[in-house]
Amino acid sequence: MAKKLNAVCFGEILFDVFPDKERIGGAPLNVALRLSSLGVTTEMISKVGDDLKGEELLAYLKANNIITENIEKDPSFETGKVQVQLSASGSATYTIDYPVAWDKIEATEAMEKSVKEADFFVFGSLVNRDDKSRESLFRLLPQGRYNILDLNLRPPHYSKELLIKLLEYTDFIKFNDDELYEVAAMLGSKYHSLEQNLLFMAVKFPDRSICVTKGAYGAVLMHDKKLYYNSGYRVQVKDTVGAGDSFLATLLANLLGEENPQHALDRACAMGALVASEEGATPEITSERLEKFIDPMAKD
Repeated sequence: MAKKLNAVCFGEILFDVFPDKERIGGAPLNVALRLSSLGVTTEMISKVGDDLKGEELLAYLKANNIITENIEKDPSFETGKVQVQLSASGSATYTIDYPVAWDKIEATEAMEKSVKEADFFVFGSLVNRDDKSRESLFRLLPQGRYNILDLNLRPPHYSKELLIKLLEYTDFIKFNDDELYEVAAMLGSKYHSLEQNLLFMAVKFPDRSICVTKGAYGAVLMHDKKLYYNSGYRVQVKDTVGAGDSFLATLLANLLGEENPQHALDRACAMGALVASEEGATPEITSERLEKFIDPMAKD
């Protein structure tokens, strides 16, 4: 990453509650934590409850170099929780408590200033499930220099109208393959292949960069009207929680840091695979380990 970057992430911060443990999480927070570990100066905009869990979250973020000045405290709503169930293959399903503190983010002039000054602004679709946080997001979006939408479709918390509105404000869109097929069909696509649907979305929303993740089979990136591919890295999966978030953070840090798009995509796919091979959403992955994983035969 050649260029020093600063980013703002907006949305849910919470505790992932597994059958045997709790871990700090939330998609935009996972992205923020990985960005910070990659050297991007990163701020989080969200809200926690005025409770012990909220204090624990804030302390954790500060310890991990996340700027927390625009994380609000809510006296009426608790810090968020998500019940996580893992299948035998490590795939996760989620039950998300509602309403909680991150549903009630209230936009301020200080938040607008942070977004306006950042190199890029990362947000997802889930935070729009409540009127309050949705109104705040749409107040902030016009301030962003470069807006990144990380689709995070959790029924019933989205609609065609909402997704179109979000896409109109977006410079970079990240789907997983299921999300791409669903949104493209929602907008009238009759195509069956992933690449055809990606190109369909590129026509509907021109001048956007679009990335589609394919789980164990890597990802495809359209950037500056060119396509880049990575076919994935084989690992023994422990759990998939946070793998897509670390993928996105690594892709953005490298791509917007003026790295070659193919190299950026390769690093992102490798990071996602390594995260899936360990427990938790944000395990420590050093740059040395990442590069060695990409090319085990490379000389030190």
